[in-house]
Amino acid sequence: MLDGCRALLAMATVTTPAAFDRLLKSIRPYGTLTLLSTLMGEVIKVLISQNSEEETWSWEARDILLDTWTALLMPLHITGGGISLPPEGAVAAANLFALIVDSELKAASASAYNDDSDSDYIHASISAMDERLSSYALIARAAIDVTVPLLTRLFTERVSRLHQGRGIVDPTETLEELYSLLLITGHVLADEGEGETPLVPDAIQRNFGDFLEADKHPVVLLSGSIIKFAEHSLDPDLRASFFSPRLMEAVIWFLSRWSPTYLMSLEETHDRNDDSLLSRGHQLPQNSRKTVANYFSEYSYGKFVLGTIVRVSIITFTSYPGENYLQGMTCYQLLHALVRQKNICVHLVALESWRELANAFAHEKMLFMLNASHQRSLAQTLVLSASGLGNSEAANQYVKDLMGHMTKYLVELSSRNDIRSISQQPDIILSITCSLERLRGAARASEPRMQKSIYEMGLSVLNAILVLLEVYKHESSVVYVLLKFVVAWVDAQITYLEAKETAAVVDFCMRLLQLYSSHNIGKISLSLSNSLLSDAKTEKYKDLRALLQLLSALCLKDLVDLSSDPVESEGTNISQVVFFGLHIVTPLISLELLKYPKLCHDYFSLLSHMLEVYPEMVGQLNNDAFSHVVETLSFGLHHQDSEVVNMCLKALRALASYHCKETAAGKVGLGSRASDPRNPSGGTENRIFSRFLQSLLQLLLFGDYSPDLVGAAADALFPMILCEQSLYQKLGNELIERQANPEFRLRLTNAFQALTSLNQLTCTLDRMNYQRFRKNLSNFLIEVRGFLRTK
Repeated sequence: MLDGCRALLAMATVTTPAAFDRLLKSIRPYGTLTLLSTLMGEVIKVLISQNSEEETWSWEARDILLDTWTALLMPLHITGGGISLPPEGAVAAANLFALIVDSELKAASASAYNDDSDSDYIHASISAMDERLSSYALIARAAIDVTVPLLTRLFTERVSRLHQGRGIVDPTETLEELYSLLLITGHVLADEGEGETPLVPDAIQRNFGDFLEADKHPVVLLSGSIIKFAEHSLDPDLRASFFSPRLMEAVIWFLSRWSPTYLMSLEETHDRNDDSLLSRGHQLPQNSRKTVANYFSEYSYGKFVLGTIVRVSIITFTSYPGENYLQGMTCYQLLHALVRQKNICVHLVALESWRELANAFAHEKMLFMLNASHQRSLAQTLVLSASGLGNSEAANQYVKDLMGHMTKYLVELSSRNDIRSISQQPDIILSITCSLERLRGAARASEPRMQKSIYEMGLSVLNAILVLLEVYKHESSVVYVLLKFVVAWVDAQITYLEAKETAAVVDFCMRLLQLYSSHNIGKISLSLSNSLLSDAKTEKYKDLRALLQLLSALCLKDLVDLSSDPVESEGTNISQVVFFGLHIVTPLISLELLKYPKLCHDYFSLLSHMLEVYPEMVGQLNNDAFSHVVETLSFGLHHQDSEVVNMCLKALRALASYHCKETAAGKVGLGSRASDPRNPSGGTENRIFSRFLQSLLQLLLFGDYSPDLVGAAADALFPMILCEQSLYQKLGNELIERQANPEFRLRLTNAFQALTSLNQLTCTLDRMNYQRFRKNLSNFLIEVRGFLRTK
């Protein structure tokens, strides 16, 4: 049986639905799609009858057959032509989908009273079920004119059953069925939007005829019935009777998937992407396209629906305390999905319910209703909604009104004479943490229109931040939140700022680093760094990552402004801050710590930025710090993560090109720093660029690396060859002499000569020569790497 299912899957992957369907018709009175539908129907019946939580052959058969349907239908879905099957195949898909839904409802009903904590159905997360439900949706769209009315009927029947049996019949089974229907329907009506707002699926656009009465359109009927059901959660009695946290999760998930899809106007969709699903539907009846896409805006129903969605969101905050998953879905998925579209924001900010939400947030009525991370997300969402206001002045005033109470609270709290005595009270720590997370969320929402108010928001609390860092120097969780706010604010603001504003930020960052250093916050014994590989130990080092991110953000400012002079303020500039910060963080990072992926990435990101912007500052590091930079670059050059290797190559290019240009101009360059800090005296082998030249050539000729790194490797190798020409010749000659095969020896000799002479390559480090050397190195590796690696 399983082999037969696999055979069908193999055939489906190499043919079209129409050709697949014809395979059986020469020997049977029905097509292969009918066989596939019938076969899967029988498997589902077995699966239901067994009612086993352990995976059996029927589980595997169902998954293989679902993959078969996906292989057949997904290409049609991706091309945007709608899912069109032969008539008999469409009937088969409709019958199968009806059976699938029936089986899912039976499974939901059967699980209603299951107290087993391992129950797959009860505790399966929405994301875990997503792949299976997406396959169901493809089958449904192959017969959308049948399946959407089916879903409407099933949903309305169960809602009616709830109301008719209220207070008489236990609703648990029906509620579980509604949960399942909401998930299935959400997948059928809207695609998941990979980073963008999803569009109305083509199958829906193409398979419904012309509906002169918009409110009779099948999708409108189904959507409207679910919106009305969601609205019932606003009634306290109905909410207490029916809307458990689990059911509300399904409601919120459906709304987050449905609302950005169907609350967009056709004009906005067309302008956003001319190749969108809607713009390709030119052969559809125009009224049908507008009915699907525009009903909720053209018929003034959209504002009502949007208001309902916001009121339901508020209910999840106020009526479901402690339900972090539900509240997280509301913050991160539903509300955030709405503010991604400016045309929706225009209506959002005009809603009374949205103003109610913003006012409750601004006046701290929700301070303890949500956990800190959810408050950060909600702050970001509320600030982003300001893009819907008419002008920059209104948007900035909105942000000031929204965040003003939080900045005032932190300033007043930090100014209290008894701040140290009250600082350890749990409610004070919680309120500070939540307030900082809110400010961090607002900072992450920075856009040109709201930039001024967000800059002023951060500027107003800078002194408070320093006071709190001093007070909570031994409270690692508070230190981390403080630093993360600073990172988010500086990162978002630094590229917008003029000289005077930049100077204020730079001075603050220097004071922050000095305070951090004076208390040795985060200082650890390097002998303990192995323990970081345990997840339980990594939390305490988050502040170290935050410092790396802060220094990288400052580097980025000077990287953008390389053509201008450094911004100075009373003798302090960005390079001095980064220089000071590097001396703080380098003693805290060992090679063992760099095995921690996120910390490793942040460290090498800083190093590559710093060497590109301030190569001259590296030579001024003390011996320990400079030695540490060299050792970590050597470590990173052989890292398994190609992105880390790429950042190291960029750092080496910056360091070598700086030294090469400076010495060519008669200056000292890195001076004594061009020697190995472990052994500054001695011959060629003890020079820094000699060491990395040998290491990089070894990697390129004999190591394993991504081909994408060859360009970055060429950019680093070229200036190092110019710095160490005699050593390069020596290494090349030694490698040539080791070739016993005369043909290989000749090929290698010619390849080395071509590497530094072809394409009119000169010794000048300009853009054209870098491009020429990239081409030369690529040809060099193609010529010699094969026979060198076989030796």
